[in-house]
Amino acid sequence: MPLVSLQNLPARGPLLGLDPGARVIGVAGCDANRLIATGLEGVLRGAKLAPVLDRIFALYDQRQSVGLVLGLPVNMDGTEGPRAQSSRSLARHLLARRDIPLALWDERLSTAGASRALAEAETSRARRDQVIDKLAAAWILQGAIDRLQNPP
Repeated sequence: MPLVSLQNLPARGPLLGLDPGARVIGVAGCDANRLIATGLEGVLRGAKLAPVLDRIFALYDQRQSVGLVLGLPVNMDGTEGPRAQSSRSLARHLLARRDIPLALWDERLSTAGASRALAEAETSRARRDQVIDKLAAAWILQGAIDRLQNPP
């Protein structure tokens, strides 16, 4: 299955959101009604991609997900740089592993937004480093499910 637009994800059911960082892929999930996105975990990227994909699909199956939303780190001017190409590469690997609905979501400022929310909550720097990846994934997924519920 090729990449799909956000509106072409299955209409109902849980989704998994991914924030593709250089060292850690943040993972978030939402409920079947797509009201709230919750950070689940950060999956460490290693030398090999197979264990990372195994863990992502284990979470996908465990949560009975019906699709993936993958953050696409677009530059502020709308262009795509090396990080966006890395995200697209991850999308290709995910789709090569399993034929599932996968949509890319513009994740500009997702990590910055999650960091600001943690700072405002007076979360310690050490704790922020532990949870930022999964919270950025939740930020991405929440933005996508909000758009699905309120299309432009």
